[in-house]
Amino acid sequence: MKIAIMGFGVVGSGVGEVVTKNREMLIKKCGEPIEIAHILDLRDFPDSEFKCFTKDFNDILNDPEVGIVVETMGGTKPAYEFSKQLLLAGKSVITSNKELVAAHGTELMQIARERNLNYLFEASVGGGIPIIRPMFSCLTAGEATDVFGILNGTTNYILTQMFQKGESFENALRAAQQKGYAEADPTADVEGHDTCRKIAILSALAFGNEVKTDRIPTEGITKISAADVAYAEKLGYSIKLIGHATKAEDGGVYAAVFPAFVPKTNPLAGINDVFNGIIVKGDDLGDVMFYGRGAGKLPTANAVVADVVDAIKHQGVNIIIKWNEYKEENQSDGKLQKYPYYVRFEGGRVSGLEGCTVVVFNDEEYRDEFAVLTNALTGDELEAFIKAAEEKGCKAVSKLRLIGE
Repeated sequence: MKIAIMGFGVVGSGVGEVVTKNREMLIKKCGEPIEIAHILDLRDFPDSEFKCFTKDFNDILNDPEVGIVVETMGGTKPAYEFSKQLLLAGKSVITSNKELVAAHGTELMQIARERNLNYLFEASVGGGIPIIRPMFSCLTAGEATDVFGILNGTTNYILTQMFQKGESFENALRAAQQKGYAEADPTADVEGHDTCRKIAILSALAFGNEVKTDRIPTEGITKISAADVAYAEKLGYSIKLIGHATKAEDGGVYAAVFPAFVPKTNPLAGINDVFNGIIVKGDDLGDVMFYGRGAGKLPTANAVVADVVDAIKHQGVNIIIKWNEYKEENQSDGKLQKYPYYVRFEGGRVSGLEGCTVVVFNDEEYRDEFAVLTNALTGDELEAFIKAAEEKGCKAVSKLRLIGE
């Protein structure tokens, strides 16, 4: 089986390494050797062991011997157009590109289905963690109620440093960049955009309806302070960046990304450094957890190559992965969605905060502030609560959702 790779960055080069290193094992699994016929990249790699580089996409598109193409380019341009052309030309496509799957996966899966090809994307969420395949196969007998996930290793590393070493956000981010966990421009990670794309995919798989990422409320971790960390520790919580998808009160699917207080009794609270964790809840299923390295060259490349093997085994047979096309009414705006909240106020304690747990530090550093843990509130109810408290002379400086055990 001849394959091609589009994009020879971290993941693409990892795919080449895995295919080469595990050649004999892959022959046993596939029944035939896997040969890399083309590698598309605009850069030159004079020191690479591979001698099949091209800068022309048509070399891949027009090669009748290439039946499977691995797309590890990232972004949607030109990855979307290239992937679509390849499927229309009769080639299966394997991708690690969460942005592309979240934006155009519905259409690309439909094209693959109509042509008895495959569009597979195990590596798009969770890196080396097997989550996509279980979501569309093993967990389909019952209905999911919630998906909670720590889906970004960079932010989880930063928050771990803030908790375990007392680092500021800025210093923890700098350490993540020095270790290669964060890009020079870390916006997609720390502002939650990466997690947003991944929870969109998991939401579609769990509930069967496409969701739009631009309708997913998304908040990152840049506003988390040392004081928030101190209160979390005092109360027995960790702070994690969470992607959450659930069946909303209005019948639609609600997906959101937010930093949250997570009780130490919740398994997600103990997931540290660059590891990811995903909990799928269901009425019949109970709770199922997936855990592992959410990124990295070889873990992600292994997930890609596993999809290549699956596509080889299913030549001429579509592996059914599908969700319904987007309809506005199927995605909830979350106005009825309720969460308990942690709210930190500056100023002296005020009366009239019934129904809340009030937390005060006996510490000079926190003498002029306090925090409360509220009952479950909608967004509008939370704002009304904060407004009422501020009218009594304090000021809200931080608010985070709480997720349960």
